Amino acid sequence: MALLTFLYASVVFLSAFLLFLVQPIVARQLLPVLGGSSAVWSTCLVFFQTALLLGYFYADRVATRLRPRHQAITHVILLAAALASLGMHIRPSAWAATWHPMLTVLGLLGLIIGLPYFALSATTPLLQSWYTRSFHADRPYRLFSLSNAGALLALLLYPVWVEPHLALRMQTRLWSSGFFLFAVLCGGIAWSIRQTLPDHRLPLPEAEPPKEAISPQRRLLWLLLPGCASLLLCAFTNHLSQNVAAIPLLWILPLSAYLLSFIIAFHSPTAYPRWFMLRLTACTLGILGYLVHDVHGTLPVPISVPLYCSCLFVLCFFFHGELYRLRPAAASATDFYLSLSLGSALGSLFVGILAPNIFRANYELAIGLVLAAVLALVVSWNFGFMARIFWSAGAIALIWVGMAQARAWRQDALLQLRSFYGTLRVTQTHWPPEADTTRTLYHGTIQHGAQFFGNGMRMQPASYYAPFSGVGLALRLCCEGKPRHVGIVGLGAGALASYGQPGDTFRFYEIDPLVERIARSLFTYLRETPAQTSVVLGDARFSISREQGPPFDVLIVDAFSGDAVPIHLLTQQALQLYRRHLTPDGIIAFHASSQYLNLEPVIAREAQQAGMRAIIVHSKADLYHGIFIADWILLTNNQRFLTQPKVTQASQPLLPRPGIDLWTDDYSSVLPILKWQLLPY
Repeated sequence: MALLTFLYASVVFLSAFLLFLVQPIVARQLLPVLGGSSAVWSTCLVFFQTALLLGYFYADRVATRLRPRHQAITHVILLAAALASLGMHIRPSAWAATWHPMLTVLGLLGLIIGLPYFALSATTPLLQSWYTRSFHADRPYRLFSLSNAGALLALLLYPVWVEPHLALRMQTRLWSSGFFLFAVLCGGIAWSIRQTLPDHRLPLPEAEPPKEAISPQRRLLWLLLPGCASLLLCAFTNHLSQNVAAIPLLWILPLSAYLLSFIIAFHSPTAYPRWFMLRLTACTLGILGYLVHDVHGTLPVPISVPLYCSCLFVLCFFFHGELYRLRPAAASATDFYLSLSLGSALGSLFVGILAPNIFRANYELAIGLVLAAVLALVVSWNFGFMARIFWSAGAIALIWVGMAQARAWRQDALLQLRSFYGTLRVTQTHWPPEADTTRTLYHGTIQHGAQFFGNGMRMQPASYYAPFSGVGLALRLCCEGKPRHVGIVGLGAGALASYGQPGDTFRFYEIDPLVERIARSLFTYLRETPAQTSVVLGDARFSISREQGPPFDVLIVDAFSGDAVPIHLLTQQALQLYRRHLTPDGIIAFHASSQYLNLEPVIAREAQQAGMRAIIVHSKADLYHGIFIADWILLTNNQRFLTQPKVTQASQPLLPRPGIDLWTDDYSSVLPILKWQLLPY
């Protein structure tokens, strides 16, 4: 008995470990297909939650509709089919983002990991059902807590140990080996239950006791409680990455808080202190209501990120504690898990699929807080009249907070749109005063370009693109006396077109179609530059690989200022592609102004490998004239450019740093280049 218990626990733990380890592995393979967008992860969560729902549905149907022998045969066949489908690899050139981006993510995930992920998803509820019915265990839900512990371990190990030490190809091989071990052990358990599992189809009294009667209200809470927790997980992740701090790997923290709440809540009946958690949830909703209401207020990142993650943990622990309190007897466990997974899938679908198509800003967090207050009202309904008044007033207050947030987002906004790639907002202000009118494009809270419309400043480059910045030097001094052919990765407001002269050709590469619409309608750089301009939609690396035109004199890679780093634009293979489309004396300019990442050693290592000189230009801010601090790294072998006095005075050589490995399409790790002391730009 003890040995079999250990075997069941080990397989459940291993399945959850593999389930969460494969998520960042396949997400990394998808990033090049969609330009490295942080929205890829949100859509991946939709797929993972939906696949989990299908796995739980399968487990419920198998455990309740089939005889033990047929259960064993069915699951062994599924495991064999999943093993046969292994081989996670994508060729981005064959899957460029010609579909709707969300459909691209969901379709590719289904092809490369669908069947193995489905088999892993079904493991916890199915093995819990077999274990309970075979050994009449009295505390079966601990297996669910154990599975979440395995998931949390995988989540924490990936960025700390797996990604920094293993190439992507080796990661997939080791994961496939782990899945093979899981399939053998799980298949062995499945085959053994043919003899040990009672047949629920036998007539009473030989069969098991009938399932308990479950009220519709209780079933609805099985759906809504995990649904709200999942909605808040996705909403918090989006809010943190777009409106608080776009720190790479930040998504790990809210997901860890979510999993930890499951682990504690389902560990034992005494783990959830209900009286205390109801009051703590009320305080937490008050704090979050204030933070959501004050859209222009900012807390230091070391305070705001832990605060948001702690609040998410409290809310999720409240939902999952109430969910555990409403759990059924072990005989109805698979039905319970099916409702739980359906609610979780609906929550992620709302944030990942529905909200970007119906809202013009990130309102999901406010909606989630209102739903949390309503659910608190429902679960505390029996506490009496005062509790009902309190939570009703709380829900009404949070609705008002959501309306105030919507008004605040519209303040000074000429336009606010939302796409798969995030929220875009154009504001119009009168600062600096000599500019008369200033329009600024924001992606979340990151500024992606500005234009001054008064006092002859209309075609003056601002923000990160000042004439004395690295990109300004490259464009002004690269090709004196002849027309320039310039490629630019990242359109923004189109500010770099202000450097265009008659005869020049400026070719922009932009992945978000909404950015082009905004740049052409609300900014005038593209219309008024004397240079010839064009915009190519789609992932820049894939688009450049298909170019047949003349080589570039300057290639500008300006896709990193938002800190959601498109790693595939920084690898050795990417640099080789850029050089093939560059003149012998051409310049590659990387915009490396990042608040949380030190990209300098990565690019220096790439330059060393390619045999190119690398210099870095740190330009100072002049906020009165709309100029920001900017770091530009220039790679070139053009000695005439490198020896010009304006360049030598403004730059310094960039040398590789020990301990930073060469980034390739098969290996990269952002952990060694994170800036642990956050310095605002």
